[in-house]
Amino acid sequence: MVSVSIVIPAKNESENIPTLLDEIHAAVGPLVDYEVIVVDDGSTDGMDRLLTKRMETQPNLRVLRNERSAGQSAAVHSGVQAARADVICTLDADGQNPPEFLPALFQPLLAGPPEMALVAGQRVNRQDTWSKRMGSKFANKLRSWALNDGTRDTGCGLKGFRRDAFLALPYFDHMHRYLPALFRRDGWEVLLVDVGHRSRGAGRSNYSNLQRALVGIVDLAGVMWLIRRRKKANPQPIGPEGRK
Repeated sequence: MVSVSIVIPAKNESENIPTLLDEIHAAVGPLVDYEVIVVDDGSTDGMDRLLTKRMETQPNLRVLRNERSAGQSAAVHSGVQAARADVICTLDADGQNPPEFLPALFQPLLAGPPEMALVAGQRVNRQDTWSKRMGSKFANKLRSWALNDGTRDTGCGLKGFRRDAFLALPYFDHMHRYLPALFRRDGWEVLLVDVGHRSRGAGRSNYSNLQRALVGIVDLAGVMWLIRRRKKANPQPIGPEGRK
């Protein structure tokens, strides 16, 4: 049985995915048995044909495909549902998340306490445009103020988590940007680790600052509501003498 499932949501990343898969094998292959699940979210650049060919020589590669794009959170969720391992890692397909940091995500979960369910990467030295960095900085400050989730960067694609804990979270579009708050809402411990960041390998981003801002306002209000509505029970076992 595989120890780690690596889930990659991908849309029109045919120029980046081969190198990314090679880097994942170099970083993870010597350490654990693993599988890679690429969720092709409605690509139109021939990525599905490339991945089908790749599976002939990489037996631990699995591919799911959405005929129509459903978004990053839906892609991650379907990949986690299909995963065979109890520990999941995610990273973006554009090459900006260096796979060398994957062991820092899954090793604490494989060896750590059972209360720990999420290891979230926080990017340092981001290699993005000025406008994207400023937009992300503002969004992160607003989110941190509203949710008090203890992290400066929830937009990083590098994350590791327990499969069962993730699937127990309330699912909604864009939930991948709020995982620290959602895991803590359910009482799990969260570990934050600094990870590197690179320039995009090829192609262009599928999202703009305006798109992120418009959906972010609604999402943030929804997550605040979920946190406030959560009621934590603390049941205590009782013996036969305690029954009425």
